[in-house]
Amino acid sequence: MTATIGALVVAVPAHDEAANLPAALRSVHRARRLAAFPPCTVVVAADACTDATAATAVRHGADVVEVAHRMAGAARAAAVARALELCGTRPEETWIATTDADCQVPPDWLAHHLHHARQGWQCLVGTVRIAPHPSLAPPVRALHDAHYFAGCDGPGWVHPHVHGANLGIRADTYLRAGGFPSVPYGEDHALVTALPPDTRVLRTDACPVTTSGRTTPRAPHGFGAFLRALGERSEEVATERSGSGPL
Repeated sequence: MTATIGALVVAVPAHDEAANLPAALRSVHRARRLAAFPPCTVVVAADACTDATAATAVRHGADVVEVAHRMAGAARAAAVARALELCGTRPEETWIATTDADCQVPPDWLAHHLHHARQGWQCLVGTVRIAPHPSLAPPVRALHDAHYFAGCDGPGWVHPHVHGANLGIRADTYLRAGGFPSVPYGEDHALVTALPPDTRVLRTDACPVTTSGRTTPRAPHGFGAFLRALGERSEEVATERSGSGPL
């Protein structure tokens, strides 16, 4: 089964991400150049920002929709909606790729998405790798990796994860599933769970996105909160092993 893809759109939600956004958008534009064709529309949803996120996005070549949801799901949905509006192509010929403002995508990211979209996959669920960060201690990273790669059986690993930082979906499939729901976190999981049963979903570790290792999350219960919880668990384990915990 093959599909004709006439346009790509990239949606990026951002809340007070002026510092991280330039690197994220540079990586997206580099991937866009390497994908070469089809045309690509990049939209940043500046959500309840108190910094220069919106101006930074424009300066780095993205279209912007400003919203005040303070909600990851609604912001991601707003970015997708504006991108589809600007793009104007038929949903069945449009591929949506989403990432985050504190991430950097690899150079072949959009080419990777486009290749699989043209093979007839309707949703691509990718993986991430954590970038070094001062707040991410080595024991915490080790705990994360043990959890994340549990069950990994080689290059063809059909992983269990879902990340808005590395997610692709054909626009008609996205619309059939109801789009990203207006929830403060977990919108990526909710979208994938809502996919129609006949959706062709590819779970692949072939082209991971680099995400921030910060433990100060923008979204409650998001990835940063998960890392922070791992840090607390790591400290508890270290205390138990040292025998210095409370009697």
